[in-house]
Amino acid sequence: MPRAPFLLLLLLPCLLTAAPPPSRADLAYGPHERNRLDLWLAASDRPTPLVLFIHGGGFVGGDKSKVAAPLLERMLGEGVSYAAINYRFLPSAPIQDILRDAARAVQFLRAHAAEYNLDKERFAAHGGSAGAGTSLWLAFHDDLADPDNPDPVLRESTRLVGAGASATQFSYDLLQWEEVLGVPAIQYHAPNPAFYGLPSWDAVLGPQGRTVRADVDMRGLITPDDPPVWLLSTQPGGPVTSKGHLNHHPAHALAIQLRCAQVGVPAVAYAPALGDAPKDETASLAEFLLSRFAGR
Repeated sequence: MPRAPFLLLLLLPCLLTAAPPPSRADLAYGPHERNRLDLWLAASDRPTPLVLFIHGGGFVGGDKSKVAAPLLERMLGEGVSYAAINYRFLPSAPIQDILRDAARAVQFLRAHAAEYNLDKERFAAHGGSAGAGTSLWLAFHDDLADPDNPDPVLRESTRLVGAGASATQFSYDLLQWEEVLGVPAIQYHAPNPAFYGLPSWDAVLGPQGRTVRADVDMRGLITPDDPPVWLLSTQPGGPVTSKGHLNHHPAHALAIQLRCAQVGVPAVAYAPALGDAPKDETASLAEFLLSRFAGR
């Protein structure tokens, strides 16, 4: 099959059309203005699985309204509820806190699972670009549940049963990008210690910076107990030619897939530019997500 139709088939569940109105709109899941989510509830007599959508936009833009309507409708038709979140942007919050906004959204929905008829054991996430990296971070990070926290939301688990990532980054430790992409991130991104909430580049390179960078390094967080992931990259391979190419190069997805293979985490990657396009039952994001809920 020619590459363009093949990629179109992969992306078909994610084409943007008008989405149905949410069952609950602009629910506040945290204390910040952008801690809001929309929730579509599947009709069911039993608690339903949930898919969480995390929008892209480079952590400086984007909105939860950019849901993929065909995927949303497919999930609802299969008895799966769906949520879409907003989160804080740079520079109002550093990357590690932005990622924890998404974690809190997961915890909020678990804390209200009985109210919304959700199955707390069957949560998955997906997104594109920044939302893809955030979904992988949720999938690979150790559980952030704090059982003794006075905030009942923060007592809930942040763990997922699967994550889908389109045009992802492999790590938000930008110092690692040259190893994978062949060019340093600073060739297209000006050094910015505020990205990590730190006062100077020396701090980024020092002990505090190493701790923060390790915390946002999706590849480095992968361990054998992590859930399966689905990866898609439609960018060309070869030498990096632009900032957008740097941010979404298929080498990001390959780096995640290779690390998953090393530690035994199932990962399917569609990156035709790298000759990596397995054709199996997880050939679409929808089928992958549904497979993560089956039999649980």
